[in-house]
Amino acid sequence: MRKIKTGKEEIIYLLTKAIEKYNIETGQEIVQNTNRKNYEGLAISLSDISNQLPERSEELGTENYTPDPNPRNAKYPYRKYDITGGQIKDALIGIVSHPRPFLIDACYVYLFNMGRKAFEKNPVDENLVEKTEEEKKRSSQQTETDNEALQKQVAVLEQENRHQKQMGRRRLVAIGLLAVVLATFLFSYYNSQKSWQTIRTDMSILPYQPTQAEIDSLEGIWLCYTGSPQARISDPSRYHKVVPNLVEITYKNGYFTFNRFGASFDHIGYMQFEAPDLVSIYSRIKSGSNNIESPRHSLLNLSSDKKYLAAISASWNFDVGSKNKIIGIREVYQKLGKGGKVEEVINEIENASCQCKIVRWHKPGNETQTFYLKNVLLDSLHPAEIRQLINEKSILTNEPEDALIILKDSIK
Repeated sequence: MRKIKTGKEEIIYLLTKAIEKYNIETGQEIVQNTNRKNYEGLAISLSDISNQLPERSEELGTENYTPDPNPRNAKYPYRKYDITGGQIKDALIGIVSHPRPFLIDACYVYLFNMGRKAFEKNPVDENLVEKTEEEKKRSSQQTETDNEALQKQVAVLEQENRHQKQMGRRRLVAIGLLAVVLATFLFSYYNSQKSWQTIRTDMSILPYQPTQAEIDSLEGIWLCYTGSPQARISDPSRYHKVVPNLVEITYKNGYFTFNRFGASFDHIGYMQFEAPDLVSIYSRIKSGSNNIESPRHSLLNLSSDKKYLAAISASWNFDVGSKNKIIGIREVYQKLGKGGKVEEVINEIENASCQCKIVRWHKPGNETQTFYLKNVLLDSLHPAEIRQLINEKSILTNEPEDALIILKDSIK
């Protein structure tokens, strides 16, 4: 009986073939990256097979598996032989040296309608069979033959090179021209670097290198409360409206980038320390183009020991058309923690029932916190310290307008 491959080489080949078959049969292409959700459809298909193995091991020619003690009450992914998208992802990228036997058998049944033991007796895919010593010997002999042919080609090339010595003068000329081009390039590079230094100085780009303590204080996950909905003329019920945003801040080489998830739209941008504990925040609406839409600038002081930090922003009320006004506004930042991964929840049942934007923070340690982002009444926020910072008195219009902010008495 011919020996079948094992370990990483076997499972990577099986999963690659299974993904190809799944794509053809379902018409749904699996994007092969590190997102375990991409592999969930294939994982469910394989799980339907693996959970039948205890009853069909003899029929399919697989390992013997003990029955699931509670098969009726459990559902995917809580059955004994369920396969997850994460298991497929880990095995496919080669970090699993000893894959689970039922994952291997499920792949064989999915691809060849037989388990691994049955396949070993009648291998129908030579790519899964180890080469015999005779085959290895023939392969080695072929390599030696190829090497001899390569040596002959090298000899021919050497002979041609001897005939090309007369081209030496032309090569020298070419080298001289190349040196001129290289010198021109270096001169241009020097000038561009000098221009960059001038721009960096004139525009105060990265004027201050933050300490590690300052980096740790800013990098992470924040909640940002803003009262800009209070200034939207198109919203007749805007009195005391406020919207929470979830902000993910990441440190780079001297500066920070961030994603800001809002109720209606998202922002992207960057931050930099202007001085100790003083941070400038530059952002724009996230869109599919490189155009700058609704740019805004905020200043945040991190020196306070308070839980809620106030930032002053030159912002917008994000109203429609000509009603979109530039406003000055106070925003409240609250740091929640650091690390993990933030993702927006899309096309799930929660979205329909919530009528808001749902964002999940997958914290270190497998804990998850969910945020429901939508415009809410300021009076519903706790503690009162937040309400005092972002009521309608915190908004400043670029031109005085009595009707821009609804007063409480005007809605009675």
